[in-house]
Amino acid sequence: MQNQITLAAEASYTGIGLHSGREVHMVLRPAPVDTGIVFVRTDIPGRPEVRAAAANVTSTLRATTVEEQGHKVFTIEHLMSAFHALRIDNCYVEMDAEEPPVADGSSLAFFRLMQQTGLREQEKPSHEIIIDKVYRIDDDEHKRFVMVVPYDGFRVSFTSLNPHKLIGVQYENFEVDPETYEREIAPARTIAYEKEIAALRDMGLGLGGTLESVIVYNDEGWLNPLHFEDELVRHKILDVIGDLRLAGCIRGHVIATASGHALNTKLARKIAAELG
Repeated sequence: MQNQITLAAEASYTGIGLHSGREVHMVLRPAPVDTGIVFVRTDIPGRPEVRAAAANVTSTLRATTVEEQGHKVFTIEHLMSAFHALRIDNCYVEMDAEEPPVADGSSLAFFRLMQQTGLREQEKPSHEIIIDKVYRIDDDEHKRFVMVVPYDGFRVSFTSLNPHKLIGVQYENFEVDPETYEREIAPARTIAYEKEIAALRDMGLGLGGTLESVIVYNDEGWLNPLHFEDELVRHKILDVIGDLRLAGCIRGHVIATASGHALNTKLARKIAAELG
């Protein structure tokens, strides 16, 4: 059994929040055993803490939000995805705003920041979530689902369904280890349809998005070059890895069709309630 892992030292990253458009200074600090992933709002008196736990999810509108005692952080899924890929159990995430930096719209910058900072093994066994039966969440109305089944490792198989002729059906299947994650999943960026951007901004969303941090498509094609032909489904995999980290570091096979943050976090809550 593997012991718990935290960062070997502190690391920092500064950037703009995807939805808030606000500059944020983020510092990742090593944390003691059994801490979990804890966000610390340094911009609020008393430095309130928000645990990255499935039970604390309060919104999944275009991003995953967790909240405790009236304090929240949102768009945490890319950062959580990197934690999951590196099997990091414990870390304090200090931020002077409510949203982590978007970086380039993927998780690669966070993954490499943690990897370069180094990991430190701790003195207690990891609380790895070992899937021992089928856990499944369905959205019958939209014909979507996400499930996880027992598996000796961590694998994700995802089918993305998009009616736009440019995208259509995309499928990928990865055994998720740090090397595969860095190469095949972490570089996949957030995607937006050009016609939806104005409506999102009217809702106060996507205010920090640019062509440097979001891949945008319209009815004629892509407005910026892709990292992968099927970048959409790879980003969906990145997201589900991050959302399920809210239940803990999972050992199992995740299988999904057209799932998003709402279904992902419902599954995380179900797993955490039984196995967490």
